[in-house]
Amino acid sequence: MTDRGLYCPDGDFFIDPWLPVDRAVITHAHSDHARWGSKSYLTSVPGERVLRLRVGDEAAIETVPYRKSLTLGNVTLSLHPAGHILGSSQVRVERDGEVWVFSGDYKTGFDPTAGLFEPLRCHTFITESTFGLPIYRWRPQAETFAEINDWWAGNRERGWTSVIYAYALGKSQRIIAGIDSSIGPIAAHGAVLRFLPAYANAGVELPKVRSATFDPTDTVKGKGLIIAPPSAAGTSWLRKFGQISEAFVSGWMQIRGARRRRSGDRGFVLSDHADWNGLLSTIAATGAQNIGVTHGYTDVLVRYLGEHGFSAWVLPTRFGGDEESGSDEDDAAGESAQNGGGEL
Repeated sequence: MTDRGLYCPDGDFFIDPWLPVDRAVITHAHSDHARWGSKSYLTSVPGERVLRLRVGDEAAIETVPYRKSLTLGNVTLSLHPAGHILGSSQVRVERDGEVWVFSGDYKTGFDPTAGLFEPLRCHTFITESTFGLPIYRWRPQAETFAEINDWWAGNRERGWTSVIYAYALGKSQRIIAGIDSSIGPIAAHGAVLRFLPAYANAGVELPKVRSATFDPTDTVKGKGLIIAPPSAAGTSWLRKFGQISEAFVSGWMQIRGARRRRSGDRGFVLSDHADWNGLLSTIAATGAQNIGVTHGYTDVLVRYLGEHGFSAWVLPTRFGGDEESGSDEDDAAGESAQNGGGEL
């Protein structure tokens, strides 16, 4: 660990550094993992376009296909699917037969917008723990999408506009791909729309999504579903859609208190992170005995692993998490939430 984040001296690179560095290996493009200002970036092929939206058109970004090995200094590096969002990766680093894997953020269930997580055998595994408490156990996602569809269809019968608040990158696209688009028109806030071309370029199939800013209001008012970042809640932009019903979609909706704090009409449990069982099954699948734990309920997971024969420790981070904890940098674009993010 350094004051800029996790560093590999034998390869002379940082993984998801907190501050600008000469060479940054990026697991994915959420703001707590991809920071602007480094001299060069390395990421997966499908992750390039969303990373460029994060770090700028002028950034020097090198890409590598999943599973292809690169030699950097004295180590061999490769990127492998993490299943978190589009292009998300685990970083596998090998030297003299010893293998370390940095997971980034990951989920173990299938997501057509993010692919499928790939377990990797290693000696040391660094895992996230965003939902590292036994209370977090996800239901089958098909059940959650059925609930969302029923809620939307019920709102349409009442003549209400349905509004879902979800993180602009990753969660929003997953929702768009999973809902029943035959119920009505789908529209999105500008903070969500700006990522859709990257998904299309990667071959992800999504239904037609209108602009909630520039398309005529009557196309969605009273019958449509709007996908917006949480920062749009309570803004004057929503008034033009008439009577609305609001819902938040997040792993935090598992806890009733989180639902009350969000003050939405509904809370749907859907996370892009592994739940408690997913964390434990993934750690077991790696075969690693040395486990670094970061991002989330680190102390709880470290204590549990120690009680079950692992050598586990906390890997500190300067960030509390991404969309699941509400530190959503994309989701506001500040003033853009007031007008649906039209300038994004």
